[in-house]
Amino acid sequence: MKKAHIYAIPAIGAALIAVLAQISLPIGPVPFTLQNFAIGLIATVFRPREAVLSVALYLLLGAIGLPVFAGGGAGFHVLVGPSAGYLWFDLVYAGLTSYLIHQNSGYIRIFLANLLGDSLVFVGGILSLHFLAGMPFDQALAVGVLPFILPDLGKIIAISFISRPLLKRLKSLPYFSR
Repeated sequence: MKKAHIYAIPAIGAALIAVLAQISLPIGPVPFTLQNFAIGLIATVFRPREAVLSVALYLLLGAIGLPVFAGGGAGFHVLVGPSAGYLWFDLVYAGLTSYLIHQNSGYIRIFLANLLGDSLVFVGGILSLHFLAGMPFDQALAVGVLPFILPDLGKIIAISFISRPLLKRLKSLPYFSR
């Protein structure tokens, strides 16, 4: 039973991502969601393996047809569509950010690790908008990054302040004592 968290933690993470992805505002080819807020929080609190597995499970659930993607989207076609780069680079966000953060990380480190991870998601998004949607890079930047800079900074600030007390409270649980 000691290894039960190997399965439970990623399932909880995937469920959190799926729920928060449904809070979505369509503002163009890429909707505004709380999906990356969930991924940042998971990456900050979970260990790297479980953070990446959470995102991978979320992507798998969507690929097999469960309506977990933003706005209730589902199906493999979403993973190869115009916004696919955002989804695939969420794996990088989760893994890299989680790797850079430890139990005693301060607000600045948490903020910077999430900023780096979120920025890489934007790189993936620009690439998919360019190559899969056929947008010029400047247009991909204009529709896929610029409208999200301030909201994402707000999400990252919220993650930074929410995660420190959360990590302290979870520290007594065996899995969370990193």
